[in-house]
Amino acid sequence: MDDERANRNLAANARRLREARGLSQQRIADLSGIPRPTWASLESGSANPTLAVLVRVAAALQVSIEELIGPPRTEARLVPADAAAGRRTRGAVIRPLLPENLPGLDISRLELAPTAHRVGIPHTPGTREYLTCERGRIEVAVAGELWQLSPGDMLVFRGDQRHGYRNPDGRRSAVAISVVCFGAGV
Repeated sequence: MDDERANRNLAANARRLREARGLSQQRIADLSGIPRPTWASLESGSANPTLAVLVRVAAALQVSIEELIGPPRTEARLVPADAAAGRRTRGAVIRPLLPENLPGLDISRLELAPTAHRVGIPHTPGTREYLTCERGRIEVAVAGELWQLSPGDMLVFRGDQRHGYRNPDGRRSAVAISVVCFGAGV
C-alpha cells in the first residue's frame, strides 16, 4: 500500500469512525490525547502521523491500526442477485437469503415449480425448522403427517426427521421462506 492511499484510508476511516460514535473532533482529540488541529489534519488526509499518534487514535476509536489505514468499510454492501445464485433441483430453486453463513442457521427462499416436490434431508438432532408460505400453496410432509400451507401460514417442526415439500398447484409456482436452526447434534 502506498503512502497516499494509506493517508486517504486513514482520513476516511478516522472521520467515519468518529462520526459513527457521535463525537466532535474536539472530543475525540481530548480522548486520544492529541491536539484537535492534528486530528483535523488526519481527517483531511494531510497528516503524516507517527506510530505513537496512530496508536492513540486507534485506542480512542477502539479499533486496530490495520482498520485505521485499511480500505474504508462501508455501512452497506450490495450483493448482486447472481452472486447468491440458488441451487436448482428437479423443479425447486433454493436461494440463500443471507450473503454469508451464520453458524447454526440457514435462511433460504424455496420456490417450487407447478407440481414440483423436494425431499428434505433430516438435519442434526435438535434442529428446528420454520417454514413460512409466501405465495401459492405448499404441502409439507413431516414424519408421515401432511400439512397444507397457504400464504402467511407458518409451520414449525423438528428438522431432524424425514420431511418433504410439494406444490400441489399444476399452474403456478409456490414460494416459502425456510429458517433452519441447527441442533448441536450428538
